[in-house]
Parts: sequence; C-alpha cells; structure tokens
Amino acid sequence: MIRHVRSHEEAVAAALAQGAAAKSSIVASWARSANVHGLDPARKPRDERLTEGELRALHQRMEPVSIAARPTLERLFQAVGGFGASVILASEEGVAVDRLGKPSEDRDFADAGLWTGTRWSESAVGTNAIGTCLVERRPVVVNRDQHFLSLNIELTCISAPVHDANGDLIAVLDVSTVRKDLGEGFAGLISHSATEAARKIEADLFHARFPKARMVLVPGIDRGLGALLAVDADDLVIGATRAARQHLGLSGDLTKAPLPVSDLLGVEAHVRPEDGERAVITRAIARAGGNLSAAARALGISRATLHRKLGRSE
Repeated sequence: MIRHVRSHEEAVAAALAQGAAAKSSIVASWARSANVHGLDPARKPRDERLTEGELRALHQRMEPVSIAARPTLERLFQAVGGFGASVILASEEGVAVDRLGKPSEDRDFADAGLWTGTRWSESAVGTNAIGTCLVERRPVVVNRDQHFLSLNIELTCISAPVHDANGDLIAVLDVSTVRKDLGEGFAGLISHSATEAARKIEADLFHARFPKARMVLVPGIDRGLGALLAVDADDLVIGATRAARQHLGLSGDLTKAPLPVSDLLGVEAHVRPEDGERAVITRAIARAGGNLSAAARALGISRATLHRKLGRSE
C-alpha cells in the first residue's frame, strides 16, 4: 500500500511536470488541485465536514431536491448496492446531503470521508467525481489512483450533474465504491445508469415545477436526454429543461417571457381568432363523444349557436 501511494504521488508529479493537462481531463483537474487550490497529494486536507447547524441548514435548503430525488436514489441503489457501492446526492457546493449504503460497508466510506456533511469539491479534496463534475459540468468517472489525494485512491467514484427546471446545476448524483475489481467496462455501465438517474430526477423536478402544464418532448434528439417543454393552455412554452434549452437555444425565465410552442418546434398553429374558437368547439365535441347538445351545454351556449359557429344550419 505504501508503494502504491508513493507510485501515485510520483505519477501526479510527473504528469504535472510534463504539462500533460492539455491531453487529459484528469491531469487538468490535478493541475487545478495543485496550482489553483494549493493541495498536495501526500497530505491530508483540512477537515471539510460541516457543523451540525450548517448541515441542518443545507438539508432544509435542499429538501425539495432531496424529496424529488429519493425514489430514484433508492432504485439506483437497488441496482448497484450489491457491488459494494453507495449512492450519494451532493449539493452544488459538493457537500454530500443524502446517502444510501449497506450498514456493513458504512465504516469503509466513513473512513474515506465520503459521508453526509462532508465537502467533496475540488478545492477541498482535489480531483474526485463530485468536485470535478461540478467544475466540468458533465458526467465524470474518477477511478482509484486518478484521484488527486493519495488518501482517496481506494475509491472509484462516478458522478452526473443534476439541473433544476431553469437549467441550472443544483446537485450531483454520485455512485462510489471501494471495490478493487470494478473494471472499466462495468464502471461505464454504472456511469450510464447514474446519468439516466440524474435525468430522471431532473424530469421529476421539472414536472413538480410545472404541475398543470402539458409536457412536450422536443423532437429530433435522444429521448434519454429529457428535452422537455412545459406548455400552458395557450400553447405558450413557459419552461424548458436544460437539454431542451441547449437544443433550441433558449435562455432566461420563460415564465416571464413565454414563447409559442409552434414557433419553437416549427409546427402549424392557428393564426386567426376564429381558428382558435373553432379549435375550442372541436375539443368540446370530442370530449362529448360527438354529442352536439352535450358539447353546447359544456360550452355554455345553445345548440343553435353551436351550429352557427360551426358554419352549419340546424
């Protein structure tokens, strides 16, 4: 183990000395850890655990996200828990807020500091999946000695970003394990699962933000990316997920400046007032199963008026 630690420290030093940051995202993160944050791979960082009061305040602030994420975290843990993995939801500061793990493995993760209330930003502990995911805004896999600190080289960590209904990064979903036999291919599968779980959390947060809106899936891109639009009763887009915003070039608060869904998606729409009225009537008739009298009652007009508006005589 001592030889392994020394080998890791020498590898970090050599990569930084050779200026390999431009060729590797991991080495680029090592460079930030050393040059920007002043960390040393051989030294244990200062204690980055939050106080009870700070953690309580963070839990309160993150509660809506934690509640929305909990079912997905549990399903993900059912899939990966058997492989010695824990599942963590971390805040946008890199603090572990919620954690699922087997009690028999809790000691290993506690000893590694991968526990609720501990900060895992790059500035705190150097290269790691949670912190590097926050910096690079993308899914990240950091396998054992790819960590910056020698203290963390027993961990394999896999993270994916979670965005809110406005497309802002608000959390990180992490799967970590201390198992030594996790192959690169299997780590890739877990990364895919973690990314899919993060998109599911985003979709749940989006639905919760716009509970009465119609959800429209943006055509032309991977359905797994969760590119959704929230459309109101007037066919105006009042919300968009991050994937939808990126694909359609949207920005800003759409609730304050909504856009016609037809314009965004390039589909036909009513352009005359009478077209809109006819659409309302057509929907009422469809709801009434073709019964014109029932449709007229639902619209609050007489049957004769309904016929007149449809351009038919009684």
